[in-house]
Amino acid sequence: MEVLAPEFAQELRLYGHIYMYRFCPDLEMRAYPVEQYPCRTRAAAAIMLMIMNNLDPAVAQFPQELVTYGGNGQVFSNWAQFWLTMSYLAQMTEEQTLVMYSGHPLGLFPSSPEAPRLVITNGMVIPNYSSRTEYEKLFAMGVTMYGQMTAGSYCYIGPQGIVHGTVLTVLNAGRRYLGLQDLAGKVFVTSGLGGMSGAQAKAAVIVGCIGVIAEVDGAALMKRHQQGWLMEVTDSLDHCIERLREARKTKEVLSLGYHGNVVDLWERLVHELDTTGELLVDLGSDQTSCHSPFNGGYYPVQLGFAEARSLMASDPTAFKGLVQESLRRHVSAINRLAREHFFFWDYGNAFLLEAQRAGADVGKPGANRTEFRYPSYVQHIMGDIFSQGFGPFRWVCTSGDPQDLVVTDRLAMSVLEEIVAGGVTPAVKLQYEDNIRWIREAAKHQLVVGSQARILYSDQKGRVAIAMAFNQAIARGELKAPVVLSRDHHDVSGTDSPFRETSNIYDGSAFCADMAVQNFVGDAFRGATWVALHNGGGVGWGEVINGGFGLVLDGTEDAERKARKVLSWDVANGVARRCWSGSPMAYEVICQTMREDSSVAVTLPHTVADECVLQALQQ
Repeated sequence: MEVLAPEFAQELRLYGHIYMYRFCPDLEMRAYPVEQYPCRTRAAAAIMLMIMNNLDPAVAQFPQELVTYGGNGQVFSNWAQFWLTMSYLAQMTEEQTLVMYSGHPLGLFPSSPEAPRLVITNGMVIPNYSSRTEYEKLFAMGVTMYGQMTAGSYCYIGPQGIVHGTVLTVLNAGRRYLGLQDLAGKVFVTSGLGGMSGAQAKAAVIVGCIGVIAEVDGAALMKRHQQGWLMEVTDSLDHCIERLREARKTKEVLSLGYHGNVVDLWERLVHELDTTGELLVDLGSDQTSCHSPFNGGYYPVQLGFAEARSLMASDPTAFKGLVQESLRRHVSAINRLAREHFFFWDYGNAFLLEAQRAGADVGKPGANRTEFRYPSYVQHIMGDIFSQGFGPFRWVCTSGDPQDLVVTDRLAMSVLEEIVAGGVTPAVKLQYEDNIRWIREAAKHQLVVGSQARILYSDQKGRVAIAMAFNQAIARGELKAPVVLSRDHHDVSGTDSPFRETSNIYDGSAFCADMAVQNFVGDAFRGATWVALHNGGGVGWGEVINGGFGLVLDGTEDAERKARKVLSWDVANGVARRCWSGSPMAYEVICQTMREDSSVAVTLPHTVADECVLQALQQ
């Protein structure tokens, strides 16, 4: 204690938190093949693999601070917790469960083979104290932690996870706002190349448009360029505009990183419009970490990057003032462009929420609390997908062998093609076709960063069928090791977030968090290998509750039985809620599910009285 107490006090003074850097491991942090982990149960080894992938420097945003993505989404609160957790996992048996309280491993407790091997909660602060101010204090004390979504649940798969979501978002935005299936020559302007936001450049290339992405941090920008996720970089606005014009004219597919503040870029686009009459942008969004705007999530346009970081530490009040002024300028430029044939949406990063708090003109006359002048991408672009049960399903090949990933890609594509051939509705068919296209394109674009992982948006039927195909392939020896199934918490039933995932729930329940909690509990007793429940994630502390899971397929009948139960509930819970909130697509999906599976019984809003209540609520 004589040595540690002064050392930890110094860390607290310097960094506002005790990270216990003396315990930072000197081993190469990455997802090793599962058989290399010391364990008494393969499930524990799979969890260790996922933890180390989340802290891989090629994957994590700030690995030295145990931050995986989103500016402050942590795996653990300090490095001692890493070692304790790995030690417990190495000792764990099938008769034990490890319990995690906001990064703190409480220990191994007696349970059963049917129970989860790991139960995680992050940031479960009493509601009246779940404020940003309280969070800063509690985090500094080391008693709570911001797990984002898949950082604190050990399920992050690198920026590939959001590449696919961004591909679907931009494709569907083009269909909805521009009336186009082909986005060649169209320009998508956004910002952020750090953690998840680094996916935007790659997504622009896959959909075949011109992506211009601003980033203030030169290191983050160059990391994406070196990884091949970003085709070109420039720190000149003149060159940026020149390349944009060239690419528009020739319909060149381009991802261009602008090293500078996105507000400067938006204001330059306004200047070009006002002086030449030329609108150089068609679609726009933002992926700065606006859930934490005053702690490095959003940098003010008035200062350079280094100067801003210095002010953030020396005078937080002045920094906050500049951030809010910058947000007002940001919105003002977007508003000017939006008076033309330009379409902007909020990408669920709390951008419009923080802009509103800063006094920016984002209001919408007659709107409810979850609506702004510009829609959330969930409201207008992804909402129908969630109602149909489609969301970000993922898997990790624990062998670490790229050939196993090739096999899973082939199996998944075959499953989706069979489902389409068997007959689906036109709306569902479109989603399957987008995902078949995604799987075909994925291998060509070097999307794997860290673990051998893949993502695709699938519904309940697709997820179960894919899981069965994988499990049988493991049993046959076609896949060399178990496969971990998971998803982004940002999913059909994983998240209650009134400014994002549930922003299009208009029955008055947008601010209720029953769904995420029920998801977490239901997955636990249906056989998930681990479950997680978090406060915060995506849009910020106190703004959302989200739940996730991990499930290990090992080729056994037991794994197949658990997968059927977990994956069915994990999707149906959210579809049922959307059905009750008045979504006709969700109603259709639930009815179809009940026809195909007699074990499913849902009370549907089908009576005259029910319909009258729903209509009254919607009005």
